[in-house]
Amino acid sequence: MNHKKLFLLIGLSLFPASAFAEMIGSVNTNFHLVTRNDEIVIEAFDDPKVDGVACHLSRARRGGIKGQLGLAEDTSDASIACRQIGPIKMDEQMKDKETVFTQKTSLLFKTMQVVRFIDKKRNVLIYLVYSDKLVDGSPKNSISTVPIMPWNK
Repeated sequence: MNHKKLFLLIGLSLFPASAFAEMIGSVNTNFHLVTRNDEIVIEAFDDPKVDGVACHLSRARRGGIKGQLGLAEDTSDASIACRQIGPIKMDEQMKDKETVFTQKTSLLFKTMQVVRFIDKKRNVLIYLVYSDKLVDGSPKNSISTVPIMPWNK
């Protein structure tokens, strides 16, 4: 195995598996004459380990020259809504407090993360979205809950 493949495998193993987001739409929040506008984007993803649950995220994305080049740091504002969209099927050995989605929000040090918690007493899945920085985290966060209920056929 060559060195490039080895480094790629090592790099990928350092990050938890997470879902891929599908862009649903966006609205402009700040006009820029020549470059991309600042906007709020709406993305959707399915929980990679729980069939029957989908989440929608809204988050701020910076435009301008830095945003266009991928150098801008997006704000920590984000909201999440998760819903049961079909029969819920999950592994009995699924871990509590598991990262299910990550999105880079700056070139190097900042990511938005969605973590799934399991409230076994109430039979509910809880999804928390928050932003973190290598140096300083963010208290801005949002949660959504999905009761695990039978699905009508």
